[in-house]
Amino acid sequence: MAEPLLAISDLSLTYETPRGALQALDGVSLAVEAGEAVAVVGESGSGKSSVALAIMGLLGREAMLSGSIRFEGRELTGLDAKARRELRGRAIGMVFQDPFTSLNPSLTIGEQVAEPLVYGRDLRRSAALARAIAALGEVGLANPAALVTAYPHQLSGGMQQRVLIAAAVIAGPRLLVLDEPTTALDVTVEAQILDLLDGLRRDRRLGMLFITHNLGVVNRIADRVCVLYAGRVVELGSREEVLGSPAHPYTKGLLASLPRLSLGERGRRIAPIPGRFPDLTDPPAGCIFAPRCPFVEERCRAETQPLLELAGSRAVRCWKSGALGAWPAPGPPRAATHPLPAQGSAPLVAAQTLSKLYQRGRAGGGLAWSRRLGVLPWPRLRSEIVRAVDRLSLAVGRGEVVGLVGESGSGKSTLGRIMLRLVEPSSGRILFDGADITALPQKALAGLRKRAQIIFQNPDSSLNPRRRVGEAIGRAVVLHADGRVPDLRARVERLLDRVGLPPAYYDRYPHQLSGGEKQRVGIARALATGPRFIVCDEPVSALDVSVQATILNLLGDIRDELGVSYLFISHDLSVVAHIADRIAVMYSGRICEMGTAEAVLAPPYHPYTEALLSAAPTPIPGAQRRQRVRLRGDSAPAAAERAGCPFHSRCPRKLGAICETMEPPLLEPRPGHSIACHLPLAELARVPPVIPAEPCARACGGFDPS
Repeated sequence: MAEPLLAISDLSLTYETPRGALQALDGVSLAVEAGEAVAVVGESGSGKSSVALAIMGLLGREAMLSGSIRFEGRELTGLDAKARRELRGRAIGMVFQDPFTSLNPSLTIGEQVAEPLVYGRDLRRSAALARAIAALGEVGLANPAALVTAYPHQLSGGMQQRVLIAAAVIAGPRLLVLDEPTTALDVTVEAQILDLLDGLRRDRRLGMLFITHNLGVVNRIADRVCVLYAGRVVELGSREEVLGSPAHPYTKGLLASLPRLSLGERGRRIAPIPGRFPDLTDPPAGCIFAPRCPFVEERCRAETQPLLELAGSRAVRCWKSGALGAWPAPGPPRAATHPLPAQGSAPLVAAQTLSKLYQRGRAGGGLAWSRRLGVLPWPRLRSEIVRAVDRLSLAVGRGEVVGLVGESGSGKSTLGRIMLRLVEPSSGRILFDGADITALPQKALAGLRKRAQIIFQNPDSSLNPRRRVGEAIGRAVVLHADGRVPDLRARVERLLDRVGLPPAYYDRYPHQLSGGEKQRVGIARALATGPRFIVCDEPVSALDVSVQATILNLLGDIRDELGVSYLFISHDLSVVAHIADRIAVMYSGRICEMGTAEAVLAPPYHPYTEALLSAAPTPIPGAQRRQRVRLRGDSAPAAAERAGCPFHSRCPRKLGAICETMEPPLLEPRPGHSIACHLPLAELARVPPVIPAEPCARACGGFDPS
């Protein structure tokens, strides 16, 4: 039998730390064939990126590696630096997670894409640049000849990720290692990137090792799946087997932790994986997953679990795999002590015809020259006006959760910050509890700062690493207290308990906490002032699925118990559909559809809503989904083209000049549900549902909610 393109055998990785040896990888074995996509999944800390870095030879000197990595029959472990450099790019390409940190901000796009050819293939710069233009076009970027002169900050996130892919494949590698390449992208851009990668794989017979924690992406692109937990392979098999009938408790837990894009599961509690990730300097005896496993028996804690070969090419590290039941259902929801107010009551927060304008340089726009003092030639970057928020109105009721969805750059975060007066609007009004706060000076906003808070996306950047957890939360209490707070520590400890953290965490620093624990601290800090309104700006997008489930349950409990209102910003439709009472779909600074979650998730749809829903990946193999709606281009029209519908330049159902020149009317399929579109309501209503019926959505990986 021919040797696979990539063969990893018994790979182990150890780091020496002050607390002892940390076993990052423990006997990992997997293979990738030419033209095959193998997904590696697991929570943060499972060892996914360590596998990628070991393949590329990018581990630090302190890493102690054993085992075998063979590429096209050649052993990679032990290769010197020169041999490694010859392999990178030419034979093995890599696409990293974050294009913002992977691309050099001081070099043009053309220089960075052409670099592998200049230094790896010894091509002249002019020839390499011509190949770079062709590569940028191949990955679906419009006007690549102009883009080669642009800088990374002038491109959207999706465009930057395509640039990374172009740079990775330009030298013709046979293996592509992708480390979370779509994590930071919107569902529409993510779907485009996955289509692109799938096409490259089939056209070039590229082998792909695809690292991700998004099981919907796995279902979309993978042939086989390797599930890692704490550095060990716990399950290995085809995509249909692993996602359709998981055999290891950890895989079942990952699937059960996912919020589903389903009308039937709105408002249900999610079943997260209990407990914490193990300390890899002192792992538990026996099965490493035993402390978190709901199916655990005494034998699991005493015996080390080998990787058992099942039928075909499937393997699982669990002696009970053939006798596992469904993942335990979550507990019942808490009774709401603050029910929603009656229909027609005054909203807590209301934005009225808000606008926010920015000026930015154009990608590839070059320089324009003018004269200063009528004599001196003076260069300036060609720029354009961006309407981040464009005459937008939105209200949030008392105790209500309004979900705000849309692609990056649609203005979601800007709107949230304007409603808190963290960003000043260009025009319009903001009402809080009936009072106009738009023109209040900053000194007069103390009352608003106490009653309105924000939870940021990234807890690592929003928590001071030099400040203890208790001090960070206590500072918020003191800043908004009317006088001294004699029982400050006790009050902070009660807040920690409210978000599910033990009082001992008061004295910990942020680096001593997991990602989910840091986000809980951010929530506790937001609750410290007793707010009535919280802007949740992508609060779970950086978290693993199990931690995400815990945080979503926590936010739901806080709303039910305290009656807090949320503006919940996210690009994950499944998350928004799970938690929101109403959903507003935002595009290019405007609301194109708004209504109850049930109304927005079912026809009639705005064409943009339809495209978002159709692009959302599902983790269920074989689930019947409509064919994805493919949008034209990547960006909204320029300011000069915004006379009509802002979506007209990308809309697949554009009628013609009316969409370009006239603002769309506001259609109302039912009371409280509005769609801004020129298409007749009867035509929109004929669109079949995007979300499929999923009668056993949980049964394959967890509990059956029916």
